[in-house]
Amino acid sequence: MASGMEISLDELVKRFGGEVVGQGAHRVDGLAPLDKAGPAQLAFLANQKYLPQVETTRAGAVLISPADLDKLARRDGGNFIVTPNPYAYFARVAQAFIDLAAPKAVPGVHPNAYVDPAAKVAASAVIGPHVTVEAGAVIGERVKLDAGVVVGRGAKLGDDVHLYPNVTVYHGCKLGARVIVHAGAVIGADGFGFAPDFVGEGEARTGTWVKIPQVGAVDIANDVEIGANTTIDRGAMVDTVIEESVKIDNLVQIGHNCRIGAYTVIAGCAGIAGSTTIGRHCMIGGAVGIAGHVTLANYVIVTAQSGVSKSLMKAGMYTSAFPAVPHADWNKSAAMVRNLDKLRDRIKALETALAELEGGQDGA
Repeated sequence: MASGMEISLDELVKRFGGEVVGQGAHRVDGLAPLDKAGPAQLAFLANQKYLPQVETTRAGAVLISPADLDKLARRDGGNFIVTPNPYAYFARVAQAFIDLAAPKAVPGVHPNAYVDPAAKVAASAVIGPHVTVEAGAVIGERVKLDAGVVVGRGAKLGDDVHLYPNVTVYHGCKLGARVIVHAGAVIGADGFGFAPDFVGEGEARTGTWVKIPQVGAVDIANDVEIGANTTIDRGAMVDTVIEESVKIDNLVQIGHNCRIGAYTVIAGCAGIAGSTTIGRHCMIGGAVGIAGHVTLANYVIVTAQSGVSKSLMKAGMYTSAFPAVPHADWNKSAAMVRNLDKLRDRIKALETALAELEGGQDGA
């Protein structure tokens, strides 16, 4: 990844911390993997199995931890930025290069956008084509609304929010500073709330579902990122809450009245039913399903495709999904599972017979 802009190692350290080992004046203009980087690029080592590549790389400099630097058999002539977490350092430097290369957005409202006169939009905001900002909405400093975004009445967007094309933020929802929402996501649609009003049984059953008004909203804290086509439902009577620095992947469904704790990450296609509380620093794998009205403690990890039907009140890793196996093996396992009830009955019968036999011997 080349940015077209050069920066010295000393400048990077001044901005992001760490220590230069080698020539601090050496300049780089982008990042690349160890085996592909050239003299003008910065590489990083985050996995020890690639340690031999550090000794042969052509990279202008390598981000490396102190422990891994000490393990190098040869480092003469190399340039390094030494940091405890090279992977996180790489991410920050990558952001800086993207910022340097990206064209600067021009503040203002596109002629094809509609901004209600009763909305409050910061002069530094960038309002793209076919955007709608309804009455009472508040748009903070340097907010960027891409084409087709809809911001409902009374919604509030904090400073430096970026909504990608066709994002919809319903009325009354709040997004904190630096929130990123990717294309097609919907924030604040009605929660799935319906009261059954049926009488009778079978074919004689009559009645209908009665919609429960969803009068809460969605409250999203600072530094949250939400993936494409994800949906976060508004609360029924209280807000759905997403705490600071939560990262949510594409195609995730979060039901009404949920609370997602700070720094939690949720991978794609996960579904979280209403009134569920997820703690801080949790990791929810792809396609996980979480039932409603359960609680996950802080530091819980749920692996991909698992189902959670009850609260998990201790930190740790939880799995309920069956790992992939050859089809014939799966058929054998499934057959055994189907016959477990018969096996249980046989064991009970044997236990009963054994108890009777032992009782007879005692009385002899």
